[in-house]
Amino acid sequence: MHASIPAVTGKQLIRLFQKDSWVVGRKAKHGMTLRKRVGNRTRVTFVPDTRASLPIGTLREILGTKQTGLGKNGLLKLLNKYGI
Repeated sequence: MHASIPAVTGKQLIRLFQKDSWVVGRKAKHGMTLRKRVGNRTRVTFVPDTRASLPIGTLREILGTKQTGLGKNGLLKLLNKYGI
């Protein structure tokens, strides 16, 4: 059986990405952009800065190929490596 995506808050996800060498870009009222150089391209994502759990759709978009490209397995690897 596949592991489901765990509930993660915006603040936890931002800290997790920073540990994985993502750099904070612009900070907006409701969140911040993070960027990371991957190969010959720069990945950019926007993470809501919230203490509430991110909606599953929002989390899927952040982990999707258009933004971080991590996917569910990539998130699980980061959680195993760094914890929350």
